[in-house]
Amino acid sequence: MAASIPMLSTSTSKLPSYFRCLLTLGVLIWPLGVMGQTRASDNVVVRWNAAALQGVRDSRLGPPMVARALAIVHTCIFDAWAAYDKRAVGTQFGDELRRPRRERTLANKNEAISFAAYRALVDLFALDKASVFDPLMASLGYDPNNLTINTDTPAGIGNVACAAVLAFRHADGSNQLGDLHPGAYSDWTGYVSVNPASTVPVNPALVLDPNHWQRLTYDDGAAAPTPHVITQSFVGAQWYRVVPFAMTSPDQFRPFVAQFGPALYGSETYLQQAKDLITLSANLTDEQKMIAEYWANGPRTELPPGHWDLFGEFVSRRDHHTVDDDAKMFFALTNAIFDAGIAAWDAKRGFDSVRPIASIPYLFHGQQIKSWRPFQGTQTFDGSLWIPYQMSTFPTPPFPEYISGHSTFSAAGAQVLRFFTRSDKFGDSVTFAPGSSNTEPGLTPKQEVTLSWGTFTEAANQAGISRRYGGIHFELADLVGRATGRLVADQAWKKALGFIRGKSEGDEESGEDQE
Repeated sequence: MAASIPMLSTSTSKLPSYFRCLLTLGVLIWPLGVMGQTRASDNVVVRWNAAALQGVRDSRLGPPMVARALAIVHTCIFDAWAAYDKRAVGTQFGDELRRPRRERTLANKNEAISFAAYRALVDLFALDKASVFDPLMASLGYDPNNLTINTDTPAGIGNVACAAVLAFRHADGSNQLGDLHPGAYSDWTGYVSVNPASTVPVNPALVLDPNHWQRLTYDDGAAAPTPHVITQSFVGAQWYRVVPFAMTSPDQFRPFVAQFGPALYGSETYLQQAKDLITLSANLTDEQKMIAEYWANGPRTELPPGHWDLFGEFVSRRDHHTVDDDAKMFFALTNAIFDAGIAAWDAKRGFDSVRPIASIPYLFHGQQIKSWRPFQGTQTFDGSLWIPYQMSTFPTPPFPEYISGHSTFSAAGAQVLRFFTRSDKFGDSVTFAPGSSNTEPGLTPKQEVTLSWGTFTEAANQAGISRRYGGIHFELADLVGRATGRLVADQAWKKALGFIRGKSEGDEESGEDQE
């Protein structure tokens, strides 16, 4: 390998289906800190974050779309809140909406934030308007039908601030409105897969080019009179054209990730990465299996971006955050994760790299290998039959391999939380009861398993390696994803500080100090 990967740790998602099979997933025993349910003591930012995560669960969007949606919500919240802060400036209006000191009350902040969050969420997750967002507005004492644009009022501040953010983001290349190509978030860039679709296990004869991604056809387990068979398409194929928050361009970090991979067919690295994953699968412990399952899709299907928002809620409660604290923290956190998604999906589109589920059967068909088999432990079998440690209703995510989205999202999230709190200390944990596995229910784990994370970095590293335990990613995609996520977060944090401090980009300071 020509270059070394900086600051990478080898220590410690099956992503959910983005279709109806989400409804078939069981619920494990999640930690108190990341249950995603609000408490009476939660401030209004956390309450709206929880509402946003419910919108995510119900929407079944792909990971980069979720990251964008959460960033939009918290940018709307931040821009509305900034009008009542002495220094912060909004992303769209700068300091034009600044209210006089006498109006900078908690009540006014809460109202402006609520109207901004509500407008964003109805735009992003309209199906939850009546069931989630309207009731939350009512519980807070606000009328969602108040459409005022009078910026002398908190409601007007919230409405106007969010309208500007939404207008900007509706034209960012994500195709949220389906105006670039029919269908919300559909690909408008003309991606065509090199390899035809295959059932699972993958038919090696259908891997026409072993360097490129293979679409899968499988039964997603949805309740229906007949099996619900789906064929994947590349979710987020257009994401390399989305306008980022802080990156100079969507492909800013592609030269960095290109230094390391992906490995190409015929190289020793290509063969060795497959052998390494087979060995890892053959030696999975119950703890490693539960690591793979816990990080697979985030508690209750918030996906990796939402998972780190739940960790943000944990930090808010742990550190007794104010509304001011959380308006800033979630703004920086979600925008860093949003940019992480753009960087990762730019690489996925640029390299269109093969997943293990296709590469391993292609390399080892006709050869005997030892690896994991569902409910059977380690077995010897023909390599063409290899499958990852995943539920059969979602064998591998619907997009290319290099780089790992989980690793990139998680490294970015951990970095921002570390910067904001001025410490890497985390302190959360999760416990799994015997037999609570979704992949091997009733069998795994044999005894209670507890995962705990002393630091944010440890949690992010475990999220990254979980994808290797699950047979979803090769090592390079994980490690380069972690490094990329940190680079993205450094840049996003610096830009977020500019808005928080009310300084121009040229006046921004680097480092970890937030104020």
